[in-house]
Amino acid sequence: MRHCGLRVSDCGLTALTVLTALITTPGWVASQQFRVEEATIAEIHQAMTAGRLTARQLVQLYLDRIAAYDKQGPGLNAIVTLNPAALARADSLDEVAARTRRLVGPLHGIPVIVKDNYDTRDLPTTAGSLSLQGSIPPADAYQVKRLREAGAIVLAKSNMAEFAFSPYETVGSALPGYTRNPYALNRVTAGSSGGTAAAVAACFGTVGLGTDTGNSIRGPSSHNALVGIRSTMGLTSRAGIVPLYLDRDIGGPMARTVADAVAVFDVIAGYDPADPVTEAARTRKAPRYADFLVAEGLRGARIGVLRQLSNTETADPEVVQRFEQALADLKAAGAVVVESVIVPELDSIRGPLFCPRFKWDINVYLQHLGSGAPVKSLEAIIESRRFHPSIELRLRQMQDTPGASPEDNGDCRQAWANADHLKAGVRRVLAENRLDALVYPSWSNPARLIGDLNTPHGNNSPRISPPTGFPAITVPMGFVRDGLPVGLQILGDAWSEPTLIRIAYGYEQATKHRRPPPPVPPLP
Repeated sequence: MRHCGLRVSDCGLTALTVLTALITTPGWVASQQFRVEEATIAEIHQAMTAGRLTARQLVQLYLDRIAAYDKQGPGLNAIVTLNPAALARADSLDEVAARTRRLVGPLHGIPVIVKDNYDTRDLPTTAGSLSLQGSIPPADAYQVKRLREAGAIVLAKSNMAEFAFSPYETVGSALPGYTRNPYALNRVTAGSSGGTAAAVAACFGTVGLGTDTGNSIRGPSSHNALVGIRSTMGLTSRAGIVPLYLDRDIGGPMARTVADAVAVFDVIAGYDPADPVTEAARTRKAPRYADFLVAEGLRGARIGVLRQLSNTETADPEVVQRFEQALADLKAAGAVVVESVIVPELDSIRGPLFCPRFKWDINVYLQHLGSGAPVKSLEAIIESRRFHPSIELRLRQMQDTPGASPEDNGDCRQAWANADHLKAGVRRVLAENRLDALVYPSWSNPARLIGDLNTPHGNNSPRISPPTGFPAITVPMGFVRDGLPVGLQILGDAWSEPTLIRIAYGYEQATKHRRPPPPVPPLP
């Protein structure tokens, strides 16, 4: 086969003929034809069907970037485990595509970065802790299973705050050192899902999976110029995710564009018999969330400004400026921006909004691992001493949580009552003002310096979405000093994902704030 630029129009070959030729032609360098940096799912699939790219070549391009930038060069320290079978999986997808003349599924050949608290049947799942070193679960988490069925490739497991405890820094005992923010290497990635965020922002994979109990899909996405979706509680399955607080835990996509995040969301959302909370998804899930990627989706949308979160005493002035510009951009794109929206319950509720149930939830998870579990209980984790020193006090406090179950614990009962009160208050404000969504900065301060736990953090993500169970999406809102990204958070009532996607996509298309991090440029 002569080279002729490997374009169908030049060679007169069908796309699948070219694809077959590429699979069987060693030494062809995909990077000469395809730039992986910032590549979207749609662009990747277009290149594949045009015969310019195979899944194997795509995987290799990402592996090359990981080799150059994760432990070498800028040393992002985002990856815990590479999947040794990723190239073989890519080969099998290429062979099926050549034989059947079609892509395997909506995520055919798409390399995914998976947070290390998702069960993977072929890779260890440690939740960032040496106490779970070598733990290979008996089955994939539901979301991982759905991604593989859709043709995705699990490329790597990413670093995380140990047991997802910290929203502020990404460090644990499973991988030495902190994960670094690719936009500023002396800055944090905002905690628990920070490894996924840094990896996706640096183009180590096409998309990623994170988890969010209070912040950790949306916060790391905000700090890394990404899109993150936290769904309505019950729309996505928690089965096979190492729990923090099960009644607040959500798994979901982190991506460089709204369209890519939604492509993943369409695959993972829906009913799972293994997670009873998803029963409502049988009737409430939209047939196809990608249908709401409407470029002019902001026209007529009524959006409330929640200045209780944006204009605080410790909010960074540059973040406030970016937020004011975001409001102007929303208006310019056709939205009705409603000022002076107040949720009184945000200030009036006293006491906890989260049930400290880690002990009970982690013990159930460890039992689910069966005889292969490295430890059998939280007590055994503490006795093992195989954890980062920074979490010892938290582990011991969790072990000492009183009660035989969450239902027996007074703080849990108070948290649930407070959450119901907050939910009613947010719903009332949305209804009285006829609002489609509320907006506020995902964080009111930019990413801190690594090691700084004293300056204001500005984390707004735990304030409404997890306690109410309502969905929220963060999208890039621009940059402040030192090139640090900041995010705009869009929150709505339960099951309002179609509306939130329409607003998020409309804002993204009107502003195009996403740009790649300079410390991890294209490879030569």
